[in-house]
Amino acid sequence: MRILILAAALLASTATAQTPLEAPLPPVRPWHGASEKLVAKPADPWITPAEASGFVTTPDYAATRAWIDKLVAASPLLSIETFGKSPQGRDLYAVRAHKPVVGGPATPKPVVLVQAGIHSGEIEGKDAGLMLLRDIALRGKDRLLDKVDLVFVPIYNVDGHERSSPFNRPNQRGPKDMGWRTTAQNLNLNRDYLKADAPETQAMIGLIRRVDPILYLDLHVTDGIDHRYDVTYAFSGWRGYYARSAAIGRFLDTRLRPAMDAALKRNGHIPGYYVSTLDNREPEKGMTQDVDTPRFSTGYGDVAHIPTVLVETHSLKPYRQRVLGTYVFVEESLRLAGERVGELRAAIDADRAARPTTVTTSWKQTPEPIYSVDFLGLAHDTYRSPASGRDELRWLPKPVTFKMPVYGSNPDKTVTLPRAWWVPATLPHVIDLLKLHGVTIEPIAAPRTLDLDMARATDPKLGRANEGHIPLEATIVHERRRETMPAGSVRVPADQPLGLLAAFLLEPESEDGVLAWNLAPGMLQRTEYIEGYAIAPLADRMLANDPKLKAEFDAKVAADPAFAADPTARLQWFYARTPYYDERFLLYPIGREVN
Repeated sequence: MRILILAAALLASTATAQTPLEAPLPPVRPWHGASEKLVAKPADPWITPAEASGFVTTPDYAATRAWIDKLVAASPLLSIETFGKSPQGRDLYAVRAHKPVVGGPATPKPVVLVQAGIHSGEIEGKDAGLMLLRDIALRGKDRLLDKVDLVFVPIYNVDGHERSSPFNRPNQRGPKDMGWRTTAQNLNLNRDYLKADAPETQAMIGLIRRVDPILYLDLHVTDGIDHRYDVTYAFSGWRGYYARSAAIGRFLDTRLRPAMDAALKRNGHIPGYYVSTLDNREPEKGMTQDVDTPRFSTGYGDVAHIPTVLVETHSLKPYRQRVLGTYVFVEESLRLAGERVGELRAAIDADRAARPTTVTTSWKQTPEPIYSVDFLGLAHDTYRSPASGRDELRWLPKPVTFKMPVYGSNPDKTVTLPRAWWVPATLPHVIDLLKLHGVTIEPIAAPRTLDLDMARATDPKLGRANEGHIPLEATIVHERRRETMPAGSVRVPADQPLGLLAAFLLEPESEDGVLAWNLAPGMLQRTEYIEGYAIAPLADRMLANDPKLKAEFDAKVAADPAFAADPTARLQWFYARTPYYDERFLLYPIGREVN
């Protein structure tokens, strides 16, 4: 009861209404910072909808677009474009903020691409962006556009944005109505970058390729444990770890991170690395610095050589505080990118020119921490929950600082890249994916017979439905085969700027590739079979005539009681060792051209 009363008091203090089933959140800590001066006065004719509500609410899709259209009409610095359609028919749109260079070169300026609402309940990026666009267009901040353009996507997951409810994100403090995490097709857009199932993802990748950003910001909110950080962020290369795009990683770590931390602190915010703990019930055990796979924005940017930063404000901080922290982050990103255009472009060019010969396709957690930080935490205790029947963690408003161990990742599987991959014409959707991502491909107009390294999946296991697929796990065994690729097949050279991206899509060991996402399910189907009256006497003859085969069979029977007791499995074992068996069963159809 005491907890519910405390939650009610806190909710009342932030002007939100309590309902009987509203989740009680930990105590909110008072906050004030210099960024509060960014908020428009109540009588300001260009006050944004979120500001006008005191940051209690956020505008819906129609109201957001109406406000932006009005601002675009009032400023020659702004334009708007549609770059795609959602499954429910809504426009995906972006606002470009561009300041002409008087007497300057006609070449386009570099672009900072900022997207909000990939998870549309995590929407302060939208409201921060509206404020910043106003201040660029009408309030003197157009200097941010002296050397770069801003392309801003206010709502990426537009269909999820309209599935709003006060009950969508129980761990988040405001706004009053929040959008849904996934799309109308129940796809998580921040798990879709490489496989690109969603039309929204396909549209976004098209936009990324067209504007070729020198910096890409992906704006989110994170929950998890309570702590004092209000703006956390991450990128590949933090503290020098795990950047596949090494030059970009160095820039983000040595140029962006110090500048961003200083700007946020000047404005009263507390920046930190994205907090992901080993155990939310015992946060002191440690947190992780993971290697992002290319299903995520940061992992995709890392293999596509696009400087990409994930911004995660903290869900338990008030919405107003989170919006203002996001504003500062985007503004500082524009300033830094403008000041260091040359360094950013040089880093991008260096990574696109690199030609790695190996790639790590999976990682495992380090047994020991790779470093520790002075973590700005909050105290907690426990109470006995009648509902769970165990002691539950309860957060307290008292600040605590402790040494937080940070665990990293060690390579688990590393593969040597081939000279090229061969994708057969029978996988047109994979060829289309390569084209979507801008990977260089070499189509063939006539069949070609080649000696290729091929992979076969052994002991395949289908996983649970995930992101529109039934994933596949298997042990991979390589074999040398002579294959004929039909007309319309494509050769994908590894020697290209997007060779790493191609590797993560096409390598059979990739945890984010064609095999893992089960994009070639035909390999799992065996068509022909043999009747018992034919295979049983044939198997008996094989046992009698091949001592080595008999020894292998006897060992299998002795080691596997379930196999020994299953007549069908026993006969199938022999069938698989006859020339009648489908030799393409479980054969991954994408070949590797090796020296």
